[in-house]
Amino acid sequence: MAATKREIERKYESDDSGLPDLTGVGPVAAVLDKGVAELDAVYYDTADERLAADGLTLRRRTGGSDAGWHLKFPVAPGVRDEVQAPLSDTVPPDLAGLVRSRVRDTELRPLVRLRSVRDVSHLVDADGTLLAEVSVDAVRAERLTGEGGSAQWTEIEVELADGGDPAFLDTVEKRLRKAGVRPSASASKLARAMAETAPPGHARPEERPDPVTAGDHVLAYLRAQRNALVELDPAVRRDVYDSVHRMRVATRRARSALRTYATVLDRAVTDPLAAELKWLGGELGVDRDQEVLTERLTTDLATLPGPLVTGPVHTRLDTWSRARRGGSRRRLVAVLDGPRYLALLDALDALLTGPPLRPAAARKPSKVITKAVRKDFASLAALLEQALDLPPGHDRDLALHEARKRAKRTRYAAEAAAPALGDPAAGLVKAAKQLQSLLGDHQDSVMAREALRELAGQAHAAGESSFTYGLLYGREEQRAAAVEDELPGAWRTIRDQTAI
Repeated sequence: MAATKREIERKYESDDSGLPDLTGVGPVAAVLDKGVAELDAVYYDTADERLAADGLTLRRRTGGSDAGWHLKFPVAPGVRDEVQAPLSDTVPPDLAGLVRSRVRDTELRPLVRLRSVRDVSHLVDADGTLLAEVSVDAVRAERLTGEGGSAQWTEIEVELADGGDPAFLDTVEKRLRKAGVRPSASASKLARAMAETAPPGHARPEERPDPVTAGDHVLAYLRAQRNALVELDPAVRRDVYDSVHRMRVATRRARSALRTYATVLDRAVTDPLAAELKWLGGELGVDRDQEVLTERLTTDLATLPGPLVTGPVHTRLDTWSRARRGGSRRRLVAVLDGPRYLALLDALDALLTGPPLRPAAARKPSKVITKAVRKDFASLAALLEQALDLPPGHDRDLALHEARKRAKRTRYAAEAAAPALGDPAAGLVKAAKQLQSLLGDHQDSVMAREALRELAGQAHAAGESSFTYGLLYGREEQRAAAVEDELPGAWRTIRDQTAI
């Protein structure tokens, strides 16, 4: 994978007065002149400007100290993650993969060319440590498609040094504002270039109106999950922490909405899409569940006093875990590059563009959505109360697991309802999350005990002591029993306080 860096910078309008003296601003001991560079950057996008619509920039730049390909993802205002790749004639495969969820089978083509004369200075402290790089850029922009025009301007850019304190940029900004320099109205050079070189009649994205009907609210929730899948795709490819889990949750939320709101969207049409979402969630979870289980067992093992760990328990646990891992990041990236996944994204887009609405979709959300959420909650209540009536054992474990899945669905249904129903739905989200957590603890204990039985069997067959596995098994039994003791009271509280 290409190199990645976190870019924290601010841009300012500039006039002929140039850069004011920043010596003595905060810890700045000196402003070092680093010379002038000529930069030539061509920005790529689809014909319908999908990358720009999401705030991404993909460019091929020559000149300066970091010539090459740069792909930037927005993180927060003034903060972007920049993925770099060496200079080449075509878009590097790594970068093409990172935009595939947005581009899919559409061609990337040159959109805008920016040529800049960059006057660079370094702000350093008394020890000579770099605090920030400041540049005054004289920019000439040219749109390369359609009948677009050209534009030119000058701007000041202040980029924080790697590992620097973002508060330093506030100090610099105070000095710039005092000198009459104002923040740029555009988030990036590309955004300004596109605005100022757009051909006559160029269509701009329209703001989506606030949801009104029940259908509006359900589609808004589904759109948020589609957007999450698209936005998390590059993070999964880059192996960003927790990105696989969050992407998997987005598939679950979308599936839940399709099932819960069957009076709004025709399930005869949406069921095949729900099946594909389940497939993707399964692919994303190939290693995730095993990682969680291994972490639980490893943590518990580490809490045991040394004399209670008999035999090569650590080695056997590690070997067992490796053998059960069914995937890798490379395999997952292959899934994300595959036609089935891209077809799923297209199907989600098609659903949002031409939704199979049923008559209830046009009605007020207060009645339609409330009824759907109450139905899910009633199903959760029936499953949980049935489970609690069973004696402890295998059948109760299975019933509690089914209740856990229904608690998730109820939570996601309430999430979708919250913008329409307000506090009652938000309260149900919180309550369902608490219940889901309790039931999740119970299911984790069930899975841990199954694993410990398997490990103990392997140890016994190899002539090793199974004492430690039995000890951990007993702990897990106690945990599960504690959850089961807590559940009736927790459930009564949630049931009585739920106002939806």
